[in-house]
Amino acid sequence: MSKLKELEALFTKGNITRREFLAQASALGLMAAVSPALLTTPAQAAAPKKGGRLRLGIAGGSTTDSLDPALFEDAFMQNVGWQLRNCLVEIDADGNPIPELAKSWESTPDASKWIFKLRKGVEFHNGKTLDAEDVVFSINHHRGKDSKSAAKGIVDPIKEIKADGKYSVVFTLEGGNADFPFIMSDYHLTIFPAGTANIAKDGIGTGGYTLVSFEPGVRALTKRNPNYWKEGRAHFDEVETIGIADTSARTNALKTGQIDFINRCDLKTVHLLKRVPGIQIIRVTGTRHYTMPMRTDTKPFDNNDVRLALKYAIDREQMLKLILCGYGSVGNDHPIAPSQRYHASELPQRTFDPDKAKFHMNKAGLEGHAFKLHTSDAAFGGAVDAAVLYKEHAAKAGIKIDVVQEPKDGYWSNVWLKKPWCTCYWSGRATEDWMFSTAYAADAKWNDTYWKHDRFNKLLKAARAEIDDKKRREMYVECQKIVRDEGGVVIPAFKDYVEAATSKLKFTKVAGNWEQDGQRCCERWWFA
Repeated sequence: MSKLKELEALFTKGNITRREFLAQASALGLMAAVSPALLTTPAQAAAPKKGGRLRLGIAGGSTTDSLDPALFEDAFMQNVGWQLRNCLVEIDADGNPIPELAKSWESTPDASKWIFKLRKGVEFHNGKTLDAEDVVFSINHHRGKDSKSAAKGIVDPIKEIKADGKYSVVFTLEGGNADFPFIMSDYHLTIFPAGTANIAKDGIGTGGYTLVSFEPGVRALTKRNPNYWKEGRAHFDEVETIGIADTSARTNALKTGQIDFINRCDLKTVHLLKRVPGIQIIRVTGTRHYTMPMRTDTKPFDNNDVRLALKYAIDREQMLKLILCGYGSVGNDHPIAPSQRYHASELPQRTFDPDKAKFHMNKAGLEGHAFKLHTSDAAFGGAVDAAVLYKEHAAKAGIKIDVVQEPKDGYWSNVWLKKPWCTCYWSGRATEDWMFSTAYAADAKWNDTYWKHDRFNKLLKAARAEIDDKKRREMYVECQKIVRDEGGVVIPAFKDYVEAATSKLKFTKVAGNWEQDGQRCCERWWFA
């Protein structure tokens, strides 16, 4: 190999820096022969190393957590779930669907039938070889009239799923869905062995780690799967996932070296954390957003004038500045992020307008009514402060909001989906249809506003099957407008993922489809 080739190999593998590469190439008189494309391509990170115990301090755990992926709700179980199991499809760092347990897929021209070809030779932790029947069993776990799965809404359009030989699965849908491969990457839809009797306690999967112990919402310990089928993944010897709901406690644990990573940094103090030697801040723009869902099946939130009044009574710019410290962008009362393909940028941005808030509240005949907003920092970091700030904003419109602070533990079981008005967050989804189908479709299990809108639901179904991109965009823009103007949710802001870790942790490009590198940090990252 020539000297230039040796230097190029060292540079592209990350073994020398750009500056070192240029200096050595220049000293050897080789600059004229260096490819311009090479100089505009970022060097790769150094080759991953095996070893060590990764200790994650995670908000988003609950004592009601279960190993049943149908019941996963928040970050703790999303991360643990993907330590243990895989999906048919993975979302890469650029937001694209790529093969995981499926090695390929194809569809009919109308996107109503999809055929997934499976990888051969993939083993479950118990030694069983993955086949089509495992996929059929796992996906069917979320289907059916009596299913309690949070993914029921996105799998209901599957009319039939069947094995076609040992390594092929055919999905027949009720209608076309051009985004169906994205759906097969959902964290609920991980694959486990056919016939698994106790899914809630059985952590057997095909993932990079095997289960050692599990205490719901408190701690999970896994160890590297020696037979993991993904080359160059799952580098840690062990992963310890620790539920730490309190932001200060998470931060202190990281600063004192008790853990290696925290999610959901305190945005008010992250500038101080940046100054701590040996700690790195990881910031990624994604689809995460903060919400205040109202149950539209419950008075007075069944009145759209009440909903509009409350939407005009919040100062989004102040929320972004004071609660998110600028780490995000203002919301427009629909869940589609500015970074997404069909984001309705043409919709006028709703702003704080006390006069319009008063108008709609008077029209509803509820002047002087006291609205109870149930909240907890379990909903999102700063949720209680956000509720208090919202109360102050609404007071300028003559609207009274009583902030009811709820316990952190059990918030998602006892408050969300139950109280008439509360604080919440969504990580968003990779596609518009996926987000709407999960939380806004009339029959969605996680429709936390209990909202039913005929025009919206017809549009959603039509857009899902539409192949013409221009027509599809028009439909999704109208969906966003309907949710914005008639839906039951206040969405003040989209939040960047802001996390912190020991500088010993290494990674390449970090994904933004979920926090923690798409919840795949345990298999993608490594210690230097």
